[in-house]
Order: sequence, then structure tokens, then C-alpha cells
Amino acid sequence: MNLGKRQVVAGLAAAALLSLAACGSDDNSEPDTTGAAPSSAATTSPIDCATGSITGGGSSAQKNAMDEWVKAYQDECSGATINYQSSSSGTGRQQFIDKQVAFAGSDSALKDDQKTKADARCTGGAAVDIPMVVGPIAVIYNLDGVKDLQLKPATVAKIFSGAITKWNDPAIAADNSGASLPDAPIQSVHRSDSSGTTDNFTKFLKGAASADWTFEGGSDWKAPGGQGAKGSDGVTSTVKSTANAIGYVELSYAENAGLSTAKIGNAADEFVAVSTDGASLGISTAKVADGDDLKLTFDYATATKGAYPIYLASYEIVCTTGNDAAAAPLLKSFLTYTASEDGQAAIADLGYAPLPDSIATKVRAVIEKIA
Repeated sequence: MNLGKRQVVAGLAAAALLSLAACGSDDNSEPDTTGAAPSSAATTSPIDCATGSITGGGSSAQKNAMDEWVKAYQDECSGATINYQSSSSGTGRQQFIDKQVAFAGSDSALKDDQKTKADARCTGGAAVDIPMVVGPIAVIYNLDGVKDLQLKPATVAKIFSGAITKWNDPAIAADNSGASLPDAPIQSVHRSDSSGTTDNFTKFLKGAASADWTFEGGSDWKAPGGQGAKGSDGVTSTVKSTANAIGYVELSYAENAGLSTAKIGNAADEFVAVSTDGASLGISTAKVADGDDLKLTFDYATATKGAYPIYLASYEIVCTTGNDAAAAPLLKSFLTYTASEDGQAAIADLGYAPLPDSIATKVRAVIEKIA
């Protein structure tokens, strides 16, 4: 999403918060004409504000969400300063381990060796992964004369592994009955840098098309061939400027660039267009780890009607206890807001999906323990 649109959305969200603060409730009863003082509920803030200053950093996939949340929170809570430094998921995890940030944004949960190091900074507590931002990953393409491209997971895997090299390959033709596909070489584009988007995209390929995707997953691209580009903005611009190209990015990048997006086959044998609602349905099948460390294991085999099958969950990594005493109240308050219905609704127009209720309930319970 471009800056201007984000500012408009942020302004609307802030206005909505101020309106809630003024109203205090949804009571539509007749106004009081007795002259009694107004109820204290009339001035109740929708955010339980805290003061102080905290810094977070990491995932660029959740940057637009963080920008919106920070502005809304600071507009409502004048004594709070929150700074989120967008870099990469890997950078954010390391900054958290090194005690440089109060929380880290990461599109991948802490690995076992990282978890041990992260736990060490949480005096008397533990580092936990809290899923906060859900978003679909779009398969973008630049193919003249072809609209409404449809691809099964196996076809996507073959394209990005290099097994399919021409757009008129029989496998692509089978997914697109009646379409006129050019006899042109496919120009696949992937992330050249360590990326949580790549991690989640390859999880999908491995989970939904394991027979055709035999490479290891992870944040670094493992398959041969194709063209690398740095960042989601780099993948977007490369696909947009390259005829016959295909790549993968978060939905907001595709929308902002005006690029075509493919419908992807799901486990219910549907071709589904990329959408936030579809991603929320998809991720609702994920298994949530027991305890407070809410790592998600995605399920690409469950047939859920309308589910879009390529998505990511971006986590906030925090200490349950052992946080800096001066920062803990603001950290808890801010994350309570971001996980709330209001907080999740505030980012709906930015290409993000709401947390499914089954996950949101567990998220809010863990945040309540932050101290």
C-alpha cells in the first residue's frame, strides 16, 4: 500500500478511536434530561494506556501493521513512545537476543538454538512466539494477454523448481482450460535475502506439493535457477519490469504495484483468489503449540472451502517475565491493543487478515502474563 493510502487509513483508525473514546459504549437509549452528571463510562478509552518508551524491530512484512498500530496507540496515549524498526525477521530475532529491543517481529518462530539464547535474556521467564499478524502471500505474474491464471500447488512447485520452463507447458494448460498461453520462457523471481516470506512460501510448497518440491525450506532460497531480488519490493519491481515473470510477495505489495495475482488450488480442489479472508480461513487449520510459546504448525491438507492456501503468520517475540520494569507495562498494554478486535480490525485494509478466534484467544491469554 502506498504512503498516502496508509496515512488515510491511519487517520480513519485514529478518528475511530477518538470517536469510541467520546462515546464509551453502544448504548442508543434516549439522552438523559435530568441534569445528572454523565457516567464515567462516557470517557472510557478503548485502549488501556501506559506510559514510557519501547523499541521493537524485525519483520518488514508486518511494518505497515506496526505503523498503523503505533500511530493509533500514540494518538490515544500521549505519554507513550513506541518505535518499530523494520529490517528483517533474522535481524529482529538477533536484536531481541542481544537485548537491543523490547520485542521482535519475525515471520518465523525462534529455532531451538535461538530459543535457548532468547530465554537467557528473560530473567526468571521465557521467550515466547506470539502470532500477531496474518497475511496472504500472493503469486504475482506479468504475462501479456493472460488473465485469471490458475495454478495447482504442484504446478507452482514445478515452476519455482525449474521443472516447468515454458508458459504453455501441459501442466499449466491443464490448470487453465481454454486459456491461450504463450510459448515463452518462464522468468521466476525469488528473494535473494534471508526472508520469512520465503520460509512460509516454501513451507506451502513442501506441505502441499512435497512430491514436486524436494528442497529444504527455510528463510534462504534453496532451489536452483530463477532470478533473485532483494526484499519484497525488489521481487515486485523485478516481476513488474520483466515480461513472462512470476514471483511471490505479500498481498499489499501486489496491490500497490497493480500486478496480476494467480488463483491457487487448495485442498478442497478449488482455485481461490488471494484475499485476507481466505488466508484467515487457511490459517485457522493451523495447530497451536501447547503452553505459552504459540508456534504454529500449518496444515495444508485439510479441505476448507474458500481457504487461500499460501499465508504467513508474523510473530511478536517477547519475554513472559523478566522484562525491563520500566518498559513492561507499555509492552503489555501495546500488545494487548494489537491483539484486540479493534487492533486487528485497524489493519484489515492494509492487506492483513484477522487472527482466527481460536488463535486470538490464546494470544490474549499469553499477553496477559507479560511482566
